[in-house]
Amino acid sequence: MSQNVAEFVWKRLSEWGLSRVYGYPGDGVGGLDVALEKAKDFMDYVQVRHEEMAAFMASAHAKFTGQVGLCYATSGPGAIHLLTGLYDAKADHMPVVAIVGQQARSALGASYQQEVDLQTLFGDVCEYVITATVPEQVRTCIDRAVRIAQAKRAVTTVIIPNDLQDLAYEDAPMVHGATHTGVGYPGAATLPGMADLKKAAEILNSGKKVAMLVGAGSLHATDEVIAVANRLNAGVAKALLGKAALPDDLPFVTGSLGLLGTKPSWDLMKQCDTFLMIGSAFPYSEFLPKPGDARGVQIDIDGANVSLRYPMEYSLVGDAKQTLAALLPLLVQNDNAKWRQGIETNVAKWWETLKDRAMEPADPVNPQRIFHELSPRLPDRVIMTGDSGSVANWYARDIRIRRGMMGSLSGGLASLGAATPYAVAAKMAYPDRPVIGFIGDGAMQMNGLNVMITVSKYWQTWSDPRFILMVLNNQDLNQVTWEERVQLGDGKTPITQSIPDFPYHKYAELLGFKGIYCDDPDKIGAAWDEALASDRPVIMNMKADPNVPPLPPHITLKDAKNFMTMMADEPELASVIKNSAKQLLAGILPGKD
Repeated sequence: MSQNVAEFVWKRLSEWGLSRVYGYPGDGVGGLDVALEKAKDFMDYVQVRHEEMAAFMASAHAKFTGQVGLCYATSGPGAIHLLTGLYDAKADHMPVVAIVGQQARSALGASYQQEVDLQTLFGDVCEYVITATVPEQVRTCIDRAVRIAQAKRAVTTVIIPNDLQDLAYEDAPMVHGATHTGVGYPGAATLPGMADLKKAAEILNSGKKVAMLVGAGSLHATDEVIAVANRLNAGVAKALLGKAALPDDLPFVTGSLGLLGTKPSWDLMKQCDTFLMIGSAFPYSEFLPKPGDARGVQIDIDGANVSLRYPMEYSLVGDAKQTLAALLPLLVQNDNAKWRQGIETNVAKWWETLKDRAMEPADPVNPQRIFHELSPRLPDRVIMTGDSGSVANWYARDIRIRRGMMGSLSGGLASLGAATPYAVAAKMAYPDRPVIGFIGDGAMQMNGLNVMITVSKYWQTWSDPRFILMVLNNQDLNQVTWEERVQLGDGKTPITQSIPDFPYHKYAELLGFKGIYCDDPDKIGAAWDEALASDRPVIMNMKADPNVPPLPPHITLKDAKNFMTMMADEPELASVIKNSAKQLLAGILPGKD
């Protein structure tokens, strides 16, 4: 049956197994818009409010499903809007394909309306970007885009001029100069050779105090990570994107590492003599062992990532699950039970410290308590999304994730405004699972309000209606405020940091959702109970104290000096000092519950 180029594009993408596309229409993709209506039996279209959200959703789709994410946008400004979400995918090594429109081929080069040099625009973010010029070329463009995205865990883009979209599709002829591509990606070689495994095992077997760090590349290798950790009597820290790789109820799991991390993770890294890093490109080298203090082994699917943050003695390029399974029989049982016992004691004490910090009073609500109260209430199989900002601190530390749960956020790019599109993508991929998004009021005002309109369009198709967006409302761009105080030694600058209040809970009601407002710490638990029992999406407006410090796991002399210096310029000095003192002393002073 005859078909035009636009119709062929959606059909070919579906043959690759791609069944959902996030996007927004426009005249630059007019033919693709019309063809998408005809393709609705096999291609699920999610209409976003802004193209940036489409790219974020495609990135999150790849994170939560392991499949290639797909987005599309019109020419000119629509294509430009995709960039932030595509860079998010690039930074976290997620496979995403973007289909982008362009002005008519005959108009290119004439400064036509909405004409942008898209090849140059996408050149940095994409591993592969191509402009189709004739129908016979389109199959190769689509096949290459999907295959390269899968093979390299990268972003690719196919640009299709709008006049080309309506032309009759034809396969390339069997002539010199033509190429004929096919569907299917068999997967990369994912297992190192035995000689390499033995060399890595020799290093790990020599260690007495082994530390492990797992990242997003370990999310599918939970059992193997646990088995290796037990064989090595190791403690295991988690990079933020690897939070769901291990449940936090394991006593040797020290939690997050880094600026948002825990003291047990800091101690683990600084006291070990052997370091095993799995599936992570953790960026902050200062939180890893000091070079020379620990022998290092790294496992990563991408050879470009090895010895990038720490000078590893030996590295294995392969899939975490398969590599760990092959490595386990070569490891001998570590007999240093005292090392593991010390780790477990530190972890137990840390959870008590977090509880004490969360229960400290604040004005009006301590943000840590919001997460502390939710943690034991989390439903099984919940998917959580977090935004950049101070909510990421409390998500990283105070949420005790259990097996079967998922969670993610914008990692390498750390972009503001990712929590809501991530949450939508999670719900579209798993409509039967509860989804909870954590977002600050700055990100909510940036784009979260608009994304909730998208939720209003689709939520009644979900088999489980539980979709909760918790807005941490402190009327402050809080993470940056604390960076000014601690890293720059300056006080809060209200002209840039203070943001207007907004009745998020009332906005929820305008959309037909449930709105919940809470400014009483003793009612936080009840607020979560109400949200989790709702028969429709919920926006929670949680009034939080902006001056509760997100304390790092280790305070440097420089940070302490900067904190003292900023006092001369701090407009909210009394509150900052009071809350900082409470947090530092929580769990230390005698008489604490």
